[in-house]
Amino acid sequence: MSNNCFHCLESVPSGFNATVVIDGSAQPMCCIGCQTVAETIVAQGMTDYYKFRTVRAGKVEQLVPEQLAFISSYDNPDIQDEFISQTNDISEVLLTVEGITCAACAWLIERQLLNIPAIKRVDVNTSTNRAMIQWHKDQTPLSDIIKSLLEIGYKAYPFQVDVEASQKQLVAKAYIRRLGVAGLMTMQVMMFAFAMYFGMFSGMEENFEQYFRWISLILASPVILYSAMPFLTNAINGLKAKQLNMDLPVSLAIFGAYGASSYATVMAVGEVYFESICMFTFLLLLGKYLEFRARLKASEFTANLQKLLPLTARTLDENGHEHIIAAKKLKLGDRVLIKAGETIPADGVICTGSTTVDEAMMTGEHLPVNKYIDHQVFAGTVNHDGVIEILINKIGQNTLLNQIIKLQHSALATRPKLVEITDKVAQWFVACLLVFASLTAIGWYQVDPEHAFWITIAVLVATCPCALSLAIPTALTCAVATLTRKGILIKQSHVLETLPQLTRVAFDKTGTLTQGRFSLDAVDLLANSLSKKQILALAAQLESYSEHPIATAFNEFTPAQRDLTNIKILPGCGITGEDNNHNYAIGKSGWFNSKKSNAQATFYIDQQPVANFYFVDEVKSNAANLITSLQQQGLTCHMLTGDASNAGQQIAKKLKLDSFKVGCLPEDKQSEVKLWSSQGEIVAMVGDGVNDSPVFNSAHLSIAMETGADISKNTADVVLLNSDLAAIEHLLTVSKKTRRIIKQNLALSLLYNGSILPLAALGLVAPWMAVIGMSASSIIVISNSLRLLKL
Repeated sequence: MSNNCFHCLESVPSGFNATVVIDGSAQPMCCIGCQTVAETIVAQGMTDYYKFRTVRAGKVEQLVPEQLAFISSYDNPDIQDEFISQTNDISEVLLTVEGITCAACAWLIERQLLNIPAIKRVDVNTSTNRAMIQWHKDQTPLSDIIKSLLEIGYKAYPFQVDVEASQKQLVAKAYIRRLGVAGLMTMQVMMFAFAMYFGMFSGMEENFEQYFRWISLILASPVILYSAMPFLTNAINGLKAKQLNMDLPVSLAIFGAYGASSYATVMAVGEVYFESICMFTFLLLLGKYLEFRARLKASEFTANLQKLLPLTARTLDENGHEHIIAAKKLKLGDRVLIKAGETIPADGVICTGSTTVDEAMMTGEHLPVNKYIDHQVFAGTVNHDGVIEILINKIGQNTLLNQIIKLQHSALATRPKLVEITDKVAQWFVACLLVFASLTAIGWYQVDPEHAFWITIAVLVATCPCALSLAIPTALTCAVATLTRKGILIKQSHVLETLPQLTRVAFDKTGTLTQGRFSLDAVDLLANSLSKKQILALAAQLESYSEHPIATAFNEFTPAQRDLTNIKILPGCGITGEDNNHNYAIGKSGWFNSKKSNAQATFYIDQQPVANFYFVDEVKSNAANLITSLQQQGLTCHMLTGDASNAGQQIAKKLKLDSFKVGCLPEDKQSEVKLWSSQGEIVAMVGDGVNDSPVFNSAHLSIAMETGADISKNTADVVLLNSDLAAIEHLLTVSKKTRRIIKQNLALSLLYNGSILPLAALGLVAPWMAVIGMSASSIIVISNSLRLLKL
């Protein structure tokens, strides 16, 4: 029996005698922790883990009561607000998992967690050591999930965005270490190689030349077995997952050449090319490092958003005394003092004071925004010139800033169809490349056996389709970062693909083409039952429960004492309520089968119209320019509005829209868009994001003018955080530029692969040239994509 633990491969202490039966054989364990984990793996029927793991498992430590108590603290609702997001009844958490080393670990973790009935989905990323978990929190607490991972030897804890930078630094340091080893050893090996090439050892005994070969083998081994090892590991993991990835041809080239040269050294036959392998690995790592830095730049915007949050906050107690605490410890309802020039630590409502706030980090608009009592302010924005007090109403994952970050990650994580196609093409390309390289090797061995091996390696490396796989994802990442910086939030991955295909754009009126800031222009009394003042007071009470922009016109008439009860909101119609004597309603004209008028709202008592209201709502200053620009690009522009008054017709004529339809219920808008779609039109719907959900679901692309904080509940594909119509033109510009850059990237990568393949097969490309060509093609594609960050 072996003296090493079967689970962690460490030595079994003398006197400790514990075994676990795995696949019919009793295997030794070094401690109670490893024994428990191994027994769990066997009990769950997951012993395949031991067959497919590529490195040893970490030694398992037993949990002490203090650790168990700390894990249980993750079930505290106040603490969970920092890292758990909720969608309906499904909770989602991103865990950092220590000990993930290979694809077998990911398979084991997913199998272990999916055995828990409450867990609906598990996505493990072996490169970032993270697991995204969706589950029913009310059925299984988070601590049970973490303990379940501990049972199979993995320590897990909630991922926090603020540690992302340190993780990226670790990756960068790993690149530097591998580059350093490769560079140092390459210089040493090259010295011996040049000396032998130029005859500096001529006249010496043959065994001395063999001696220097052995030295070169020793010097090259750290380069291959350390610096180049990630390529081999990724290639093997890909094969286990039944995928041909980009590292496979590179690994075949590196380790094939190393194996051949080692054989030549040991057997004292043929030529050795240790200097070429080392230079090859060094250049390859250098290219990968430059690629990593470029991709880091493309994705750094989200990280910069998180850095905007302050570390501390100034809270006020009941006596008005200040206390400085960590911003992460803020709770709902806390009163926070924010002085001029300070950054707002969490979302809240101003309860004292007035100021101007810089919201450029969200909206892209650098002009300060005036804020008064009852106005919403957001975490990460900067208080300019006033002293304010706010009541915290959003913390953790619910703040607008974290919603932006989460939705941006979600949009990039969902793979567009074009990316899936290119990935499949890349995999087939790799398969064809391996076949072509084999044919090249066979052909050259018939012609020039001495050079056949290195020509084959050049073919493997030069034609590796790395640039093809990077062509689309890097462009999309840069485009999403640019749009987010301008206050345009992409929520779905298909947006940038769909935008250039649009043929028709439909707009809601209120709050979209118009300012949405209504003022009461006239009141027409239809009956003498109540006075104008009484009707306005009752109408204002009903409208105080509405989120429609018209409701703000009644704010000044809302009485302090509200007597109406049984309030009901009927989408597309209006609001009803009652007191002891009557039923009241305010809504569209013609409601309750009454006679229609041009009024924008009508007040009803017992379903009889008693007053008509007329409002003034200014058209947005940039609406006309947007409509003209869209029409010049070949798009037709239309208006679908629920307003039955003549205001819709007046605005349609003023903006020269192609068509308009007034008095639309939500289902009417939806039917109109479906009709256009059935006629082959590609339709975008632009609305206020409040009552346009049905039509948003029917349109090919939906754009919401959003000023609220809870963007995660908005069903639109795109949210304009600054509610600026000019952003739509910028969105179209970026999408078309992205499409052009994607086409350029694909053309560059295919042109490179198409031209280098015959040259390499003809023996006109040396291995080191192949490495430079492959790395250069990837860097050119990424650099081309980075141009999108400058829009």
